[in-house]
Amino acid sequence: MRPVDLAREHGLSTQAVRNYEDAGILPAAERTVHGYRTYTPLHAQALRAFLALVPGHGHQTAAAIMQAVNRGGTEDALRLIDESHGRLLDDRRTLQAVETTLRDLAPVPRERGDTFIGPLAERLGLRPATLRKWEEAGLVRPRRDPLTGYRVYSAADVRDVRLAHQLRRGGYLLEQIAPLIAQVRSAGGVAPLESTLRDWRARLSTRGRAMLKGAADLDEYLCARAPEAEPNGPASSGTASSGP
Repeated sequence: MRPVDLAREHGLSTQAVRNYEDAGILPAAERTVHGYRTYTPLHAQALRAFLALVPGHGHQTAAAIMQAVNRGGTEDALRLIDESHGRLLDDRRTLQAVETTLRDLAPVPRERGDTFIGPLAERLGLRPATLRKWEEAGLVRPRRDPLTGYRVYSAADVRDVRLAHQLRRGGYLLEQIAPLIAQVRSAGGVAPLESTLRDWRARLSTRGRAMLKGAADLDEYLCARAPEAEPNGPASSGTASSGP
């Protein structure tokens, strides 16, 4: 197979195929007497595996997985896959925690009027110093009374404090909570986030399905490599010199 034959199947340029080989994503190609690359069905399977891995693991991790396989480091490749699955699981747990927190907040009657830091801290079982720290981290933005300089918490501020409190109890760091609070604030409350959470859940499901597809194609490539794979080197014995 010529580079163009391999490229056409996936709508790629021939240069992209060459770049993938140079990067170690594809095994080294054999060369003709004139220095032209020639590819085999094994290279086609490697390219299919890489392109199938990208949607679930991302380009960088997918490339690292293929590079590990092609240098004979299958265990390294499997470790990378495990780590990627672990990140997906962490994302699922984060989504679940956010959904649980928002659901716990929903039944609470709407806050009325303004309140000050002392009464609010006492109501939630917090220290005023904790609320001041959350303000410094951008989790809540109470206004100041123009006469006394005291912090004044509106109903929206109280909502943000309660949401931060729930997530902190769930073990989340302030820097993890701040983006969510900002999203709630920009959405105008908790209810508008329902569609965002649905989209988030759908993206995680799509990513999980893509990982399954990538695993299937990678397994086919590993099986195809098995008869000629070497324990301490790449599968292909061909050497590549610079050329077309």
